[in-house]
Amino acid sequence: MNGLSIIFAPLLPWPVIWGAAAVAGVFLVLALWRGLRGWALRALAALVLLAAIVQPSLQREETTPLSDIVLLIDDRSASQRLSDRAQQTDQAVASLQAQLDAMPNVETRRITVPDGADNAGTELGSALAEALASEPRARVAGALMVTDGQAHDAQLAPDLPAPLQLLLTGKRTDWDRRVLIETAPTFGIIGEETSIKLKIEDMGAVPSSTNGTADLTISIDGKNPKKYTVRTNRDLELPLTLEHGGQNVVQFTLAPTKGELTDRNNTATVQINGVRDRLRVLLVSGEPHAGERTWRNLLKSDAGVDLVHFTILRPPEKQDGVPVSELSLIAFPTQELFIDKIDEFDLIIFDRYGARGILPSAYFDNIKDYVERGGAILVAAGPEFATVESLFQTSLGTIMPARPTGRVMSESFLPRPTELGLRHPVTAGLKGAPKPEGEGEDKGPHWGHWLRQIELSDPTGEVVMSGAEGKPLLVLSREGKGRVALLASDQAWLWDRGYDGGGPQLELLRRIAHWEMKEPELEEEALYAEIDPGALSMRIVRRSMKDTVPPVTITLPDGSTEEVTLSETAPGRFTTRWTAPEPGLYRLRDGDLERVVAMGPASPREFEQTIASGDPLAKAVEASGGGVTRLEEGIPRIREVRAGRPSAGRGWIGITPRGASATTDIRVQPVLPAWAWLLLAGLLTLGAWLVEGRNRPTGGPTKA
Repeated sequence: MNGLSIIFAPLLPWPVIWGAAAVAGVFLVLALWRGLRGWALRALAALVLLAAIVQPSLQREETTPLSDIVLLIDDRSASQRLSDRAQQTDQAVASLQAQLDAMPNVETRRITVPDGADNAGTELGSALAEALASEPRARVAGALMVTDGQAHDAQLAPDLPAPLQLLLTGKRTDWDRRVLIETAPTFGIIGEETSIKLKIEDMGAVPSSTNGTADLTISIDGKNPKKYTVRTNRDLELPLTLEHGGQNVVQFTLAPTKGELTDRNNTATVQINGVRDRLRVLLVSGEPHAGERTWRNLLKSDAGVDLVHFTILRPPEKQDGVPVSELSLIAFPTQELFIDKIDEFDLIIFDRYGARGILPSAYFDNIKDYVERGGAILVAAGPEFATVESLFQTSLGTIMPARPTGRVMSESFLPRPTELGLRHPVTAGLKGAPKPEGEGEDKGPHWGHWLRQIELSDPTGEVVMSGAEGKPLLVLSREGKGRVALLASDQAWLWDRGYDGGGPQLELLRRIAHWEMKEPELEEEALYAEIDPGALSMRIVRRSMKDTVPPVTITLPDGSTEEVTLSETAPGRFTTRWTAPEPGLYRLRDGDLERVVAMGPASPREFEQTIASGDPLAKAVEASGGGVTRLEEGIPRIREVRAGRPSAGRGWIGITPRGASATTDIRVQPVLPAWAWLLLAGLLTLGAWLVEGRNRPTGGPTKA
């Protein structure tokens, strides 16, 4: 195809040229006013001179027509695999491709859109924008998109220069329901009722047979499921009580209903951390001593601990004649603490307490029952523990994890973790810990020495620390549903004062107290997972007092199982890293230990809205002049329509031919050479002079 046009290359700026034209016009007017007969030739001469200055040229272009480009986008996300949508998509794409191939001067660009990364959903908007950016806009004749319409980035859809035709999969009779968690607490108090707000949402053409109700099951960590029959499409507030600390995975599951599109959105999970409401600790000091303030500072520094502290300043045997009315001491409320309100305490600490008649034997029986019901006591033993006033001589002796021999070892010794203590969460990993007894001397700084220890024998619990002569220093045991800890020294305060370099006194005592209060992170046998943020991978951790652990069985969301082997990365700590194949709820099991882990959302974003609809992309379709067609009504025919005309109708859709072309050659030729312009102007000027000279009247005498 050829094109002809005139271009200019002026020798002077255009304002100067227009000024010269104005001057020529003035002279032309003057010539007319004087009646000069050669004014027309003079005007032509001026025009010729102006034309010579602007230098007109003829530009000849040779162009080649370009084909139109049609974008064919097929949605292959997870929601497109519901029902028979994949088959609809295959048939539609094949038919549209065949029609486009049969059209002359049309090229097809095929774009397949999978699931978005990191649960981003269907990214049709960005896919369309990228496809359009890679093609010349002047050649794009339209975009055909085969999808269920559920675009999660519809706001990124670009302004198209041609119609966007949306071909919807699915059926008008499709319906589905899902669980939608509206609000859920991040933390919950153990044993107290909390609530979660959720909604069971019905979507699409819901059949009347559902009666607007659904069967909902709620479970925590997959245990003790509770079933409810609830109304759909209403805000619900359901009660929930957490039974343990740490992470609680709350799962909501709808019973599958016949006819719904999928049950992948019938499950929703939320993770709630269980916390205790201000742990109540009773600290009873038998007498004032240097370590008493250490215990008090430890417990008072913990904002989650509500401390009740009594120190026995006036034992019953003290008789000094001072009237009771003149004493400024508070009577020890034994009845209230150890009978009436004992179950309100999470932990009772006896710090150098001696049985000197303050508590009747019946009270010790009640303390023993309190432990066996699930309570906890910690005995920090001083010299009195080796005498007849020892708590071991009361009914508490039956739950003590070791027996005092009666010997007090007043000598310097270095506390050490035992082989068992290196694996036990109470003592494992304490900074600066020396080697266990008999494994050689330590090099470098280590814990400081203590100066007194009560000799223990016949330990029935777990000896996690040893002291002088390798004797048990810290013994832990379980009694009934409760726990007992026995620290055979009152010298822990030396670490707090920095004696001989000090040691991890606060961390050790904190771990002992929290182990007794059954904090999940300090359980000897534990199974949990550390999820990598933003990824479908996790580190599986198995803590055990054993030398080896069996493989962990992982139950996947689809019910299949997989076994993974763990390796020991630290004493008592076995780990492995595992990548999940898809988001969902995974169950880890090792014998009686079980942990439920939510990897990503239990219901992926692809299944939040499953009913095919053109609403998300309606704005982009309307702006482009396109339309929405349902494939269940048949695959439409493709027509070519002019820009601005309707581009969709019953059984057909349109694309807009663009008529784009590419320039292959450009030739420029001056209208006249410079000398020709000058010659022409000179001839015109000469002609004007001759015309005016021939018609000039001659002078002479006039006859009378």
